Amino acid sequence: MDQNQETEGIRLSASIKYGTERSTTLTYGTGGLSTNADALHYQHQSLSRRSSIHSITPENVDSDSDTEPSHLVSVVVRVRPFNADEVQRKDAFMLGFPQQGHISVENAVAGHSKTFHYNEVFHTDAPQDEVFRSCGIAHLIDMAVKGYSCTTFAYGQTGSGKTYTIVGLTHGNDDISEYSQSWGLIQHSFLYLFDRLEERAGVTYIINASYLEIYNEQVLDLLNPAQRRSLAIRWSKEQGFYVENLFIVECECLDDLLAVLEEGLRNRQTRSNTYNEYSSRSHSILTLQIDMVLQDPDDPSLYMTKHGKLSFVDLAGSEKVRELSTMKGSLQEANNINRSLLVLGNCISALGDSKRRLGHIPYRDSKLTMLLSDSLGGNGITLMIACVSPSSFNAGETINTLRYANRAKKIKNEPTVKMDPKEKMLLSLKRELRLLRNENKYLRQQLDFPTKEQLEVKRQERKQEVQAEVNPEVNVHYTPNSIEHGLYEMVQEYMVENENLRC
Repeated sequence: MDQNQETEGIRLSASIKYGTERSTTLTYGTGGLSTNADALHYQHQSLSRRSSIHSITPENVDSDSDTEPSHLVSVVVRVRPFNADEVQRKDAFMLGFPQQGHISVENAVAGHSKTFHYNEVFHTDAPQDEVFRSCGIAHLIDMAVKGYSCTTFAYGQTGSGKTYTIVGLTHGNDDISEYSQSWGLIQHSFLYLFDRLEERAGVTYIINASYLEIYNEQVLDLLNPAQRRSLAIRWSKEQGFYVENLFIVECECLDDLLAVLEEGLRNRQTRSNTYNEYSSRSHSILTLQIDMVLQDPDDPSLYMTKHGKLSFVDLAGSEKVRELSTMKGSLQEANNINRSLLVLGNCISALGDSKRRLGHIPYRDSKLTMLLSDSLGGNGITLMIACVSPSSFNAGETINTLRYANRAKKIKNEPTVKMDPKEKMLLSLKRELRLLRNENKYLRQQLDFPTKEQLEVKRQERKQEVQAEVNPEVNVHYTPNSIEHGLYEMVQEYMVENENLRC
């Protein structure tokens, strides 16, 4: 990028065709990002969903618990079709689909097949929208809207269809934001997300987006190409691992998110290799931070803030170094990619073992695993998409990927809603106080505790009794029962006064 472009900013345009064609423009420069979006229509529904909904209707706000039961990592497998080279070589189709969610791999050397079971298996002819509907990512979006941290990541050898699954076609189109049947999971998720936000009336949302890549073990900001130095990864007790000084964009509508995606893909590292003309040479992570303010359904005067997160991770593919081209830098890239994937595999193996998961997990051995630590064995909800080739030429890599995925589905997470610790404690104390007051009210009813009106009448009677003691001419007859009853009333009166003072 030349100096003039850095000074004037980079203009991105994104148009979506759903019956009517509208456009939005996003300008990026030293001053940040700005948008000018018009309303769009998708099947007669508005796509430009505002992320801030100001109407307050507490009855529409569900009372979600702060924790979910232990949640295993969901794993689905997608098989891509043969490419031109595999057709030309007349490679054998080595995969079978015995039943729903099962995939078998033929081992020609051993003379038998190995069968794996996953949450879902997509055949070679599965379209993008079917993958979105059936892979379980919609559930992750729903949980992210409720305040959970959710992650989707694609894994597989280079050229197995990971990037196509996540973002669709990233080349050959002038505008990837223009709707097409090749749209990936990210674009479909954006649509689904804003539909869900519109349904949850009475909640105010703020959506912030960031996009980074890990290239040669360096964290680079894809939304700030003028700053090409590596960003540092820090750790804190409240946030866990996070990237320092990462550029964050506030997104108010669908067009803003699509423009962020387009900008990031434009700056991502790609290179041609033996398997793929447009091979991703880095791991990329697109993160949406969903902050929401909603009323406590039990106390309309009390508000709470939840911090949901939705991350899309496109991992670079594992590669055989001996089969790489001799292009400059390709060897170093492949070594760094394989090293980080090896560390990720070690973490998955440790987390999938009931004994080893209690010991040390080597998250800090790679920047990729540091940023995925919350998704693997942490407090988030995770979906893994394993992409494989059906060709017998890639039999070894396919089996390794399936074994990798088989270990990942044994990982157990403990999903937790993310809230500010001080606000969470204050909310807990207020709820406990409300429960104690309700318990006190119940006990007073069981003891036949008098109301304020009844106490006022008894107070007047007590006043008359005091006057009778002062003025003996007043004819008042006392009995042991009346004296005992008077003491009881006095105790009740003192209890009410004490209760008033406490309030």
